[in-house]
Amino acid sequence: MKQENSEDDDLFGNLSDEILCRIVSFLPSETALETSLISKRWRGLWNSASVQQSTAAGIDTAVTEFVARFDRLNPLSHPRRLQLHYGESKVLLATLAANNRLRVDFSAKEKDFPRYFDWKLQLDNHQKAAQSLCCSTTFCVKTLYLESVGFVTNEVVSSMASKFHFLQSLKITKCSGLRSLQIESSPKLVSLTILDCPHLQFLHLKTSKLRSFQYRGKLPRIWLENHFNLADAMFDFRQGPSTENLMSSSSSSDFDPALLTIKNAQVVTLCRWTFETLIWPSLSPMEETFQFYKLQELWWIDYSEEHYNTDSLIDFLKLCPALERLFVTVDLQSYMVPRMSTTIMSKKSTRKTQLGQLKVVKLEGFTKREDEIRLIENIKEIVTVVKSLIIIASSSEEEESLDDKLFTPKHKPHECRL
Repeated sequence: MKQENSEDDDLFGNLSDEILCRIVSFLPSETALETSLISKRWRGLWNSASVQQSTAAGIDTAVTEFVARFDRLNPLSHPRRLQLHYGESKVLLATLAANNRLRVDFSAKEKDFPRYFDWKLQLDNHQKAAQSLCCSTTFCVKTLYLESVGFVTNEVVSSMASKFHFLQSLKITKCSGLRSLQIESSPKLVSLTILDCPHLQFLHLKTSKLRSFQYRGKLPRIWLENHFNLADAMFDFRQGPSTENLMSSSSSSDFDPALLTIKNAQVVTLCRWTFETLIWPSLSPMEETFQFYKLQELWWIDYSEEHYNTDSLIDFLKLCPALERLFVTVDLQSYMVPRMSTTIMSKKSTRKTQLGQLKVVKLEGFTKREDEIRLIENIKEIVTVVKSLIIIASSSEEEESLDDKLFTPKHKPHECRL
């Protein structure tokens, strides 16, 4: 008799990698990707990398050719990863992922002291796009991640990015030497993310159709050449203003163009110090009429002080009549405006706005229970339907819900969604 669990029964296991790749090529891309969970062997089919040698000047050609050779209808016929060695001990890793995403990561190179550079990304190529229409088998890059781009590589990366004519989302992270950044894009670019570029002092955006802008780092000087309405805005400036902003003593008027972009936003991340010094001075003269009338979710990043003051947050909430979800995070390391500053809230809001839609309040990072209680009580004063409000406090293991409901968060603040 034939033994049970014999290796002969493993029909797929006896097939060659070439045949397995051919079988997987007939599956939808998402289903094909799930086969990597079967075993180490199947995972290896996806994780194989093409290793090449090049020069810094050849990065543009190497990456674009790597993307062009990929066939979506036969995804295992060509590696999804490119390991490109260039210069002296420098490595680039390019990875193709589902949903037309390309990640280009330079972080594996030597960790030498960054050289400062100014970077211009010109993505306004809609006139050329007609000459390179995507067909059913082409990998059209729609989301591009650029990580740790440096002085030596910024120009070739700009050239490479300009060839992705259907780009909708751009993410730039950990570019240590980046000092100024100019982005000029076609209306196709609707999402821009810039994270953890510690020396960025100037940001120039010429983008007419942005719907999502997420920024984390020190506040640079921002020049918005075109007006656009954001639906999702993350202004995580908890590290404070950049050195350039500190030296120039930037005023609230410098931030007014950015303020207009979030007027119609549905999701916003904002720091308390930014509101106090850059937003409220502009809004206070018209506080009886101005409102963020579409804002549904707010992540408020607060700073720690001996006597916690809720006034700034409450004043902002009075501008948000449609708010449904509020997340408040106290960060002990967050920038705090010096007390001597004359720009801090000089006029308290007299608006009587009530929050009729607020359902969830989540508090994080509070070190004193009394600070949480004070804030909760102040919030309740401007909520119309208190019984339906669910409150989660960080200093207590208990969840406070006035109608005994359990809360399972379906929406998380920006930092959790990145």
